[in-house]
Amino acid sequence: MNCKSRAVSIFVCGALLVGAFLSGEAARADTVSPGPAPAAASTQTPAAGAPAAAAPGAAAQGAASAAAAPDTAGPAQPAADAAAAAAAPGAAASADPSSGEFKTLDQEVQGVKKDVIDLNKDLFVLEEELLFPANTQVAVYVSMDVGTFFALDSVTVKIDNKEVKNYLYTAREADALLKGGVQQIYLGNLKVGKHELVAFFTGKGPVERDYRRGATVNFDKGVGAKYLELKITDKVVKHQPEFQIKDWE
Repeated sequence: MNCKSRAVSIFVCGALLVGAFLSGEAARADTVSPGPAPAAASTQTPAAGAPAAAAPGAAAQGAASAAAAPDTAGPAQPAADAAAAAAAPGAAASADPSSGEFKTLDQEVQGVKKDVIDLNKDLFVLEEELLFPANTQVAVYVSMDVGTFFALDSVTVKIDNKEVKNYLYTAREADALLKGGVQQIYLGNLKVGKHELVAFFTGKGPVERDYRRGATVNFDKGVGAKYLELKITDKVVKHQPEFQIKDWE
């Protein structure tokens, strides 16, 4: 009886090991394959010749099949979840705004914006040429140098005793002039001949007092555009600002 019991125990352990091996193989393949369990059990039958050994063998075979069944069926759901998880990044990537399709659309939009800006520039130049032809055009510019003795507030421009421009400056604009900027304060038309330009400068002079000064220039308008510059500079010797009108021949 001891030998038979030992043989039955060895048979049951072998059947369990075969069932565990089959469950691992089924988990790797993500499929259910319960077929090999009976064949594995039949390979272990030569242990005993008595008819009593067949019953324990059948019981062990049933136990192995019962142990293998939940293991082989279990991995099916995790495998489906893994497949869904693997598919999810692809779907997210296709809907990602940074994908190639969206980048191409953004590049097209940027290209259209650039074309519109270039077109606006061309239209502006064409408008200037139509409204202010070169043979009658006159342009007046404002520039500042240093600005230690004068803080600019406004400029008034008169041509032939007629006010053509009165411009009030913000602190940012005045600062831009101090840093070397040049402003086109007036653009208009004048007939050929002699003309007079008068400019009035208002602001804060030395010791933060109100300051208003003027400058005058007589110029000849010939055929072609005319350019005049209103220059504000510091006269260090007198500790006063100086205002000039330069005629660009």
